Amino acid sequence: MQFLTRLPVPVKVRFTPETQAWSVVFYPWIGLLIGGLLLSIREVLDDAGVMLTSAMLLTVWVWVTGGMHLDGLADSADAWIGGQGDRERSLKIMKDPCSGPIAVAVVVLMLLLKFSALTELMGQRNLMPLLWTPVVGRSLILLLMLTTPYIRPNGLGSPLVEKLPRLPVSLTALISLILAGVMLGPWPLLVAGLALGWLRFQMVSRLGGCTGDTLGATVEMGEAAVLVACALV
Repeated sequence: MQFLTRLPVPVKVRFTPETQAWSVVFYPWIGLLIGGLLLSIREVLDDAGVMLTSAMLLTVWVWVTGGMHLDGLADSADAWIGGQGDRERSLKIMKDPCSGPIAVAVVVLMLLLKFSALTELMGQRNLMPLLWTPVVGRSLILLLMLTTPYIRPNGLGSPLVEKLPRLPVSLTALISLILAGVMLGPWPLLVAGLALGWLRFQMVSRLGGCTGDTLGATVEMGEAAVLVACALV
């Protein structure tokens, strides 16, 4: 909760590489907590218009994560365009705290896409995607960590991947995605899987693996894929 959200956690924890790696097991369930918060807010705003409700939900969604995944999306977008196909140049751009016009455009488009999908879902009174979309987004992180090399030796995600408890993480990813599939239907999961496959191909082709920024970008793009698929279906 302390890493993935901005929710106050008044507990002191002694962090070690091992405890950080084990925390990955709980990523999907933190997503379920975020989804529960969004669903509760939707119930409070039951009498509001669908556009206002969608805007409020998206605002809370960004706030509760601290915009961490959006930051990864912005850095990845800058790197993919500005890196011009060069691995080292792309990695250097990702470390730059400044955002270029491509990063801004991609973040705006991502928020617009999510807002539009939420508006459609609120109009349909289809609320299950609010609860399960954050679960799927964070489950995709687990799948990437299990299948893709982490290429920054001293990066934020390095201790998570190096000491990753692979069996518990695999079981958690499997259980969370099965539950999401039961609640949302197969099509949103299929679309999210295709998005993950394409993103992983891009990461391996350009960088040779994943970074913290590309993991964050995967969450954002996976969530958008699920919301859009749910709205269309």
